[in-house]
Amino acid sequence: MTNATTTQTHVTRPGNYFVANYPPFSFWNHDHVGDVHAALERPPAPGNALGLYVHIPFCRKRCHFCYFKVYTDQNAARVQQYIDAAVAELTAYVRKPFIGGRLPDFIYFGGGTPSYLSVKQLTDLTSRLKQLLPWDAVKEVAFECEPGTLTEAKLEAIRDMGVTRLSLGVENFDDHILEINGRAHHSQEIARAYGFARAMGFDQINIDLIAGMVEETDANWVQCVEKVIAMAPESVTIYQMEIPYNTTIYKEMKAEGKLVAPVADWETKRGWVGYAFAELEKAGYTVASAYTAVKDPARTKFLYRDRLWEGADLLPIGVASFGHINGVHFQNEHDIVPYLEQVERGELPLWRALAPTAEERLIREMILQMKLGHLSRNYFQNKFGVDIAERFAAPLHQLADEGFLTIDGDSIRYSRGGLLQVDTLLHDFFLPEHRDARYA
Repeated sequence: MTNATTTQTHVTRPGNYFVANYPPFSFWNHDHVGDVHAALERPPAPGNALGLYVHIPFCRKRCHFCYFKVYTDQNAARVQQYIDAAVAELTAYVRKPFIGGRLPDFIYFGGGTPSYLSVKQLTDLTSRLKQLLPWDAVKEVAFECEPGTLTEAKLEAIRDMGVTRLSLGVENFDDHILEINGRAHHSQEIARAYGFARAMGFDQINIDLIAGMVEETDANWVQCVEKVIAMAPESVTIYQMEIPYNTTIYKEMKAEGKLVAPVADWETKRGWVGYAFAELEKAGYTVASAYTAVKDPARTKFLYRDRLWEGADLLPIGVASFGHINGVHFQNEHDIVPYLEQVERGELPLWRALAPTAEERLIREMILQMKLGHLSRNYFQNKFGVDIAERFAAPLHQLADEGFLTIDGDSIRYSRGGLLQVDTLLHDFFLPEHRDARYA
């Protein structure tokens, strides 16, 4: 490994590294919102799974690297107003033909910080959501948590509401690094929250780490890996620090006229994730994606990720939420005041959208599934009528020549080196008009 303070190779600059969707968000706009309304009036494609995403935009603090839509210092009345709006939004959706009698297959509570809500607020929200769209067929309920917001009573409520995958946003175990990066929790809260959660019997506990935080070092990273292995969660997710344009770190960089972010360079971050994966494998884990290692692949699934990367419908609830219905991508109103106002007027709070072409849908599923480290040519042949090894022969063979992947019969498989930087390689598969455009 290389200490982040001693090299400037492949420095981290502002912008989006992580590829979350396709076509890029910069191509989505309000002119396409009509496509969403039309999609809602169509019955669902046969056999397509339905997911529900619930965005909770409240946090105790805004992390300096956070690029999500979050709000701090919100009182109970404001939170209740938001809960009522989310329920009203779902009420409008369940009347639409795209539901088609389906029940959700998977549910994800993201943020912000879902665990910011009180026990009473969580119980109120989830009981009302279940009345509108029952959870009887749900196979996974995933729930994001900030360790400092968790008490034993709150974890009991989270378990009792049906959560099967509890994700703890640990990020690092060092108090100084947590503080300097703007995290609200401290190391003692991590241990306490994890102890409570472990005793509750959740089906799956995931721990998030971030490689390359401000002032992170080799020694600190080794300690983080050692501690997470000792905790033995079912799943470990590791992200590489990026600095999108709407983060506090970028705003400080811009004010000071700096072009290089004060975090580890990409070579270092990839080295740290590679080290973590190797140590986790020694401890019996299996690397399941570019970001995730799991203890038991047969039991530890992440349906939210897998279903989305296979083109499932996702019904988004809440401010700035992203969804995908009957082939149309869309995002809700991106600020809380207009979101609340539109819902209270009885309108769907749609902000921007895009209806991808058949080729764009193919590319979307292909590049997202590349993050798993492997592709099946037969899957795409059966679903899209395309042999991806022929359609994308040039970029695939270029990556193969560089040692990033191999093509063997039905299988296209990334090497570990390719997997560690897969997001930078995906742009080779974009259509020409999308390659040089701003992603977000």
